Amino acid sequence: MPSSGPGAALLLLLSPLLLLRAVLAVPLERGAPKQESPATESPSGKLSRELDFVSHHVRTKLDELKRQEVSRLRMLLKAKMDAEQEPNVQLDHLSLLKQFEHLDPQNQHTFEARDLELLIQTATRDLAQYDAAHHEEFKRYEMLKEHERRRYLESLGEEQRKEAERKLEEQQRRHREHPKVNVPGSQAQLKEVWEELDGLDPNRFNPKTFFILHDINSDGVLDEQELEALFTKELEKVYDPKNEEDDMREMEEERLRMREHVMKNVDTNQDRLVTLEEFLASTQRKDFGDTGEGWETVEMHPAYTEDELRRFEEELAAREAELNAKAQRLSQETEALGRSQGRLEAQKRELQQAVLQMEQRKQQQQGQNSPAPGPEGQLQFHPDTDDAPVPAPAGDQKDVGPSEKKVPDQPPELPQSDPQHL
Repeated sequence: MPSSGPGAALLLLLSPLLLLRAVLAVPLERGAPKQESPATESPSGKLSRELDFVSHHVRTKLDELKRQEVSRLRMLLKAKMDAEQEPNVQLDHLSLLKQFEHLDPQNQHTFEARDLELLIQTATRDLAQYDAAHHEEFKRYEMLKEHERRRYLESLGEEQRKEAERKLEEQQRRHREHPKVNVPGSQAQLKEVWEELDGLDPNRFNPKTFFILHDINSDGVLDEQELEALFTKELEKVYDPKNEEDDMREMEEERLRMREHVMKNVDTNQDRLVTLEEFLASTQRKDFGDTGEGWETVEMHPAYTEDELRRFEEELAAREAELNAKAQRLSQETEALGRSQGRLEAQKRELQQAVLQMEQRKQQQQGQNSPAPGPEGQLQFHPDTDDAPVPAPAGDQKDVGPSEKKVPDQPPELPQSDPQHL
């Protein structure tokens, strides 16, 4: 059973994109239409109606994908409800599935045109939110960079600060000195790609041929990656990884801005895909050949205001104070742990000394009870005290010389008897 929490939330967020990728990976081989479907006026209706013309085995595969997705969502919902409610609570899965907008909850078994339409809409909205989050992240990056620059200048002396400011102005001047950047999607920009990347005659520029050349996977549309590849030549005019004044994070932000500009002006149905019809229509607009002064890069449009920078610096100061307080608490806890460790080490040494003394005392007691060794280290054993003669009292003993030692009496000889008498 999948777990609830951040992991489940991430799966819920990514599921529309993953399912859409799986759906689009299925080869759309045309076959007999399954059934007539009423026309829809939604932006993704044209693509979704293509489902009625794919072969049977493709529809079967799509149905299987939908059933797997519905089963996965049910498991996630159950895991979430198990974490929030009491056990043995009956769940209305149909009502809960309605909170997911990338599938039709009324039909949980077959993949229909409505499912593809909802899936495209949800994936498009998720991608737009991702782009917005990317812009916000870049803004915070730029504010942090400016904050650190100002703090660095404040830490310098007057002469050093003037030299650092002069160097910074020189870097900015070199960064601004670049060739004209064409407006993305304009005739000048596309012709430049046609001539320098495709190696074709700019006087024979053909929008349809250009579209076919850069539809890398030949799926009939230009996706976001294929569009961004068209801007590489323009970005190289401004950003060079070898130059310290060129920020590669700004280059990626510039690429995103260029792609959003093209999508806004060319992608009329806002499905984040440029069809051949949309591309050809964009080349017929009046502003297609009128680019004016060219594309305004990131440095011409600051990502933040002074008020946003001030609030950001206040947030940084509050976070820094919080981190300092936490560091101080950790330092105090470290000192307390050090003192506790010192006491434990002292107690350990005392216990080791006590054990050593006990071992020495035990060895001494064993040495006293064991017999003394001989001259060559062998043990000498004394006879048992019960078999040894009891010495006479000290008062009854007399000192006698060696010659006066009394020889014990011999046993009396028996008289010889007559054998005949016996």
